[in-house]
Amino acid sequence: MLTDINPKLPMRDKAVTRDFYLNTLNFQEFGSADYNGYLMVQKDNIQIHFFEFKDLDPKENYGQVYIRTGNIDEWYQLALDKKIKMPDAGYLQTKQWRQKEFSILDPDNNLLTFGENVNETMNNKK
Repeated sequence: MLTDINPKLPMRDKAVTRDFYLNTLNFQEFGSADYNGYLMVQKDNIQIHFFEFKDLDPKENYGQVYIRTGNIDEWYQLALDKKIKMPDAGYLQTKQWRQKEFSILDPDNNLLTFGENVNETMNNKK
């Protein structure tokens, strides 16, 4: 039985990655140990892990994570308020597969796409 998944993404600088996820996206650091070259963050029911890759060229990084949420509009507003970098097609939109989505880029160009089922969005507004 599979119970969970924790994506591992590359990071060039642990301090920069930690600052972005903790202070910009309001995640918390997971665990009490500070591992050299490794970082784990969590928010609600998800974790994202990062491994050090000092020679990473952000222009060649294709790290991606799809994060499902029940409050897409709040996350999008946070991204706008904090002026988080978005790819050209990253703005909030409803896709043909009935997901309301937007995407942001972290300091190493890892793509984080947030998505909410359109039916959930409508139920949350009632």
